[in-house]
Amino acid sequence: MKQKNSCFSQFIHYTILNVFGMIGLSCYILADTFFIAKGLGAKGLAALNLAIPVYSLIHGSGLMLGIGGAAKFSVFRGQKAREQSNYVFSAAICLMAVFASFFMLAGLLFTPAITRWTGASKETFAMTQTYLRVILLFSPGFMLNDILLSFVKNDGNPGLAMSAMLAGSFSNIFLDYVFIFPLRLGIFGAVLATGIAPIISISILSRHWFKKQNHFHFQWSNRIPSLAFPILSIGFPSLVGEAASGIVILAFNFIILNILGTIGVAAYGIIANISLVVISVFTGIAQGIQPLVSQAYGKKQKSDIRQIGCYAIEAVLILSFLIYLLLFYFASPIAAAFNSEGDARLQQIAVTGIKLSFTSIPFAGFNLVLSMLFTSMERVFPAQAISLLRGFILILPMAFLLSFLAEMTGIWLAVPITEAVTSGIGIIFLIRETISER
Repeated sequence: MKQKNSCFSQFIHYTILNVFGMIGLSCYILADTFFIAKGLGAKGLAALNLAIPVYSLIHGSGLMLGIGGAAKFSVFRGQKAREQSNYVFSAAICLMAVFASFFMLAGLLFTPAITRWTGASKETFAMTQTYLRVILLFSPGFMLNDILLSFVKNDGNPGLAMSAMLAGSFSNIFLDYVFIFPLRLGIFGAVLATGIAPIISISILSRHWFKKQNHFHFQWSNRIPSLAFPILSIGFPSLVGEAASGIVILAFNFIILNILGTIGVAAYGIIANISLVVISVFTGIAQGIQPLVSQAYGKKQKSDIRQIGCYAIEAVLILSFLIYLLLFYFASPIAAAFNSEGDARLQQIAVTGIKLSFTSIPFAGFNLVLSMLFTSMERVFPAQAISLLRGFILILPMAFLLSFLAEMTGIWLAVPITEAVTSGIGIIFLIRETISER
């Protein structure tokens, strides 16, 4: 009973801190969008949306190295292999240097070509190019922050990681306002605020070393290159999750534009903004269990892994029920908050979209938790399969097929059906994993 209580208290401690951190992160993204829309108008907002896939690729690469490296680090910690823990951190930093060099080189030499690739028009080209160049040049900060956040959490300090995430997010909001409005720096000010935020976060994370709480440091070894593949393969689902979101938004915008035009895209924008906050809750739970599961896996504590997995799934089911209830009954005022012009047609489309699209919540939460559960145990194939199915393989053909059959109703149901099918496949993976352990 004592071990069960300890397991539960750790689960609560890690997941609550991660959920708050992720909600803070999602709120900063909403604020960033709001300030750019107010200060720079439609052109600024378009430039931001065009640059999102590149930012997602940078952030996704950082998460891949951070979560992949930190999961391996926790397994080694559970096995009390101190030197191996140092090597995996060192490998993650070396990989970051390679990725960051590539991104910075692209920012210095190829920004015009990348801007054209995003589809920027003559009206938005200059702002999009500015945003992309600064984002790419700040890539080392974004990626290092992702790595340190993951390792600090896995080193038993989730509170500091949450503080760093919130400080970076809220400083971004403050600097957005200062740079865009009083200083009138335009799109450069907006992206500069975004680039400074991870540097502030890293400075707060440095306390982990000043207080000598860390159990990892950079240590070169000939073994480091051999750790690159495990880090990349374990962390790959995190990259897929980030990269897929930008691609899915572009695909949905294209389909909706052909069905309802601009008003449909605006309605989808409301759903996408709400989804950002809702999904952050379940991402927080998933990332919260990762250090606990990885360490338990390293110690071969299978009962703890099962217990933590059950707690996470129970939390997802309870929260998804409450969140959907809230969205269903308050769909109209929530849509109205984004519908500043009071357009009746936009309101009706968005309310319907909220009620249908968010039936995906329990399945999406379950898939996020299950993918992270497999990632934490170094089960690469099922983790990658779940991420690819919900991110690319099912969602895109489902969106085209259902929109052809039922137009906007099909669009709203594409995500719930995709997540539900993925959950079914995920349960099969889970059953096979349970049988193989016996």
